[in-house]
Amino acid sequence: MLQQKKSQLSGRQKAAIFLVSLGSDVSSEIFKHLREDEIEQLTFEIARLDKVEPEDRDKVLMEFQELMMAQEFIATGGIDYAREVLERALGTQKAIDIVNRLTSSLQVRPFDFIRRTDPSHLLNFIQGEHPQTIALILAYLDPQKAATILSGLSHQIQADVARRIATMDRTSPDVLREVERVLERKLSTLASEDYTSAGGIDSIVEVLTHVDRGTEKIIIEALEEEDPELAEEIKKRMFVFEDIVLLDDRAIQKVLREVDTQDLAKALKGVDAEVQEKIFRNMSKRASALLREDMDFMGPIRLRDVEEAQQKIVNIIRKLEEAGDIVVARAGEEELVV
Repeated sequence: MLQQKKSQLSGRQKAAIFLVSLGSDVSSEIFKHLREDEIEQLTFEIARLDKVEPEDRDKVLMEFQELMMAQEFIATGGIDYAREVLERALGTQKAIDIVNRLTSSLQVRPFDFIRRTDPSHLLNFIQGEHPQTIALILAYLDPQKAATILSGLSHQIQADVARRIATMDRTSPDVLREVERVLERKLSTLASEDYTSAGGIDSIVEVLTHVDRGTEKIIIEALEEEDPELAEEIKKRMFVFEDIVLLDDRAIQKVLREVDTQDLAKALKGVDAEVQEKIFRNMSKRASALLREDMDFMGPIRLRDVEEAQQKIVNIIRKLEEAGDIVVARAGEEELVV
């Protein structure tokens, strides 16, 4: 029963037991280095502790000592050296468990605090920063949140930021430390010093798949002017509405079953005849005729409405692709399998 209880201790419970074992003076000093939310969580866990069993306390203190030993060995000679030393002292499996747990806990991405920040607040905070700083921050964000912020930036710098994300490779810890130091001073956050990779073509493509159609077009068109090769590489990895011609007939028919007729009529306004004919060929004669009538009846419509309708259909295509219902070929790919 005791062994079962000990195995169920969570990380927060272990931290609470550790702080209680250290005493209030030392614990208060540790609290000075924690975020407010971490202090609240640990205070809650400490308050929940009824009585700390000696076995639990010893286990937690021993685990802490082992982690500190492993960290010291990693700093001295690297992970392999730490594993080798710990294997001799504690056995192979125990050494592997300790090193894996420690290295996993150290893999914290920079700007972790920003990912918990409201996008609109973050936009107001960073829009006056240098485009390279903005690109660095967005590269570490969730793509959807990065898309929201990228869409809110002024048109004058959107493409510049997108280009910098796409061409970003590895960022030195010195640069990360300096940027995070400024953010820490302003937002009271915890910095990270790890070497990590972010950005690149895949990163900006993932962001652009979440922005609205208008923003996507502005960025791509600007990149075509500034860096045609980069723009072409990005477009090869993206699916835009006009790329519907890359789908075969069965895939288009699956898409059409999910699409609202009014959205389809709006989306086809102003596109190339090739795109329109690709759609009409995959509809019955009656449905095709009704769609043509809808397009004629609605007359001129705002470009914004056309782009919104096209984006809805692109989102449906991406959803079907993610579900495995269709396979989408990007521009430059030679064939499609559905």
